[in-house]
Amino acid sequence: MKTTAIDANEPWMRELHADTGYLLYRLGLRSGQLFNACLQESGLRLRHYAVLRFLATGEGALQRELSARLGYDPSAIVGLVDDLEKLGFAERRPAPDDRRSRIVVPTEAGRAFLRDTDESALRVSGELLGPLDARERETLHALLLRIAEEKPTN
Repeated sequence: MKTTAIDANEPWMRELHADTGYLLYRLGLRSGQLFNACLQESGLRLRHYAVLRFLATGEGALQRELSARLGYDPSAIVGLVDDLEKLGFAERRPAPDDRRSRIVVPTEAGRAFLRDTDESALRVSGELLGPLDARERETLHALLLRIAEEKPTN
């Protein structure tokens, strides 16, 4: 089957970059690629980092809470937590109010890993947001946060 090159000047192609959702998707991919490259030596990926960062903001969380708060499929959370446990970055403990449930908590090694990667995370953000000045970065962050915190209506 013969394929033809796509002309980037076609109106339907120009309009793709006018689509905010598409641009957010592309930036998300780029951000993930940059951050995953940063984490490559550790064997972790951005999804592991997000789980660990979330856990470190409190006293741990139930796996179902991780799934709901981070927007990951429950089966993915199980695998991510398993990986973090194998590395010694997190552990499952009985929940204080329900011994049948398990709470996932970061270990000291997990907290140390986060401290060690903070500089890399800032570098990735700096690279991704390089074209923006400080005020534009603050504005973008505030707008994205407002959208991210919006509760779905479905």
